[in-house]
Amino acid sequence: MVKSELITKLKETHPHLPAKDVEGMVSRLFDLVTEALANGERVELRGLGTFHLGSRAARRMVDPRTGLERGLPPRKTVLFKPGVWFKASRNEQS
Repeated sequence: MVKSELITKLKETHPHLPAKDVEGMVSRLFDLVTEALANGERVELRGLGTFHLGSRAARRMVDPRTGLERGLPPRKTVLFKPGVWFKASRNEQS
């Protein structure tokens, strides 16, 4: 599901809300999560899971097109840990 599909679903389930407000709320939620992660904070959405920053070590890689070896610097990455309810609902659907 992409952002526009999420907005469409929310508009369908909450027809009393103006479309502009739904779009604004979704955008603001994404902005808040992004800001918190950029500040090194942990974001917990109860029932869904937790987003937090992790790090990847520097490593060597080979460019598949040229065959040249080069180094990749260490970097931060966003990690997601699903919540208990989310894991349980996914296992029931399988």
